[in-house]
Amino acid sequence: MDHLKVASVQFTHLPGDKQGNLDIIENFVKDAAEENVKLICFPEMCITGYWHLRDFNADEIDALSEHAVTGASAIKLLEWSKQYDMSIGAGIIEKADDGKFYNTFLVAMSNGNLVSHRKIHCFINENMDSGDQYTVFETPEGCKVGILICYDNNIIENVRATALLGAEILLSPHQTGGCKSPSPFCMGEIDVNLWQNRKENPEAIENEFKGTKGREWLRTWLPARAHDNGMCLLFSNGVGQDDNEVRTGNAMILGCYGQTLAETWEANNKMVIATLDLTEIKSSTGRRWIKTRRPELYSSLTEVTGSEEDTRKVRFDFEPQS
Repeated sequence: MDHLKVASVQFTHLPGDKQGNLDIIENFVKDAAEENVKLICFPEMCITGYWHLRDFNADEIDALSEHAVTGASAIKLLEWSKQYDMSIGAGIIEKADDGKFYNTFLVAMSNGNLVSHRKIHCFINENMDSGDQYTVFETPEGCKVGILICYDNNIIENVRATALLGAEILLSPHQTGGCKSPSPFCMGEIDVNLWQNRKENPEAIENEFKGTKGREWLRTWLPARAHDNGMCLLFSNGVGQDDNEVRTGNAMILGCYGQTLAETWEANNKMVIATLDLTEIKSSTGRRWIKTRRPELYSSLTEVTGSEEDTRKVRFDFEPQS
């Protein structure tokens, strides 16, 4: 296939209301099917909710979790993927066979295949573990797709490793923006009142979404992940109030040169759609650069330096600047 029509969705999830969130997902899938979309990406943990569960105990996490293959969400996504002839990706809390919990992204496909990716850098809750594998799969159309969840994308080695496994398209589900940060140039808190008053003053909240707390921050690094690896990228994010934070949405689709094919900064549930030209990938700058790699020089990338720290410590152990 030379071209693939894809969609990325931002929406405000309902905390802990899996059925309510699945209803929202189904409505977007129906709309996407009318546009002949073949691959759609929803946000990280959008079926369970996200920030509200950071202090949940193990029993509370367990109550929201489900099996990645036999769980109700997986079954429902598979049903819709067959009904609408579309590959559908959405995030859950997975309970593995050994009882461990993971931040997991499922992709159900119209041929009945189901794949999952466990977030490699999980920090949301101390009762949840991190995955240890990269994920690349083939869609029914023959496209190679990789998955990296939120923080996974911040580590450039993860994206390059996914590209080296053959991914042409990267699904990049997030719950980000509007977060506390030690840097004045990296996200930052957004007044919840701006979100709650968005209908009366849409310009105020959209200015935040377009600024350094949202789009402007994302644009400093996200296009480089696509460009430097010759991959198209679907960025999907929560939008609006998520417990005491405000997610910035900014759903976007990037081509393999990092160019913007579709995006939004609306303070609302929103889907963006674009057609990917997969013929551009082979001769893209990133793919040509990858061919000139000298792996014999890169052994230091796998050596422990002693400065490595747990993701939770790096993410939370700071005093935010005012």
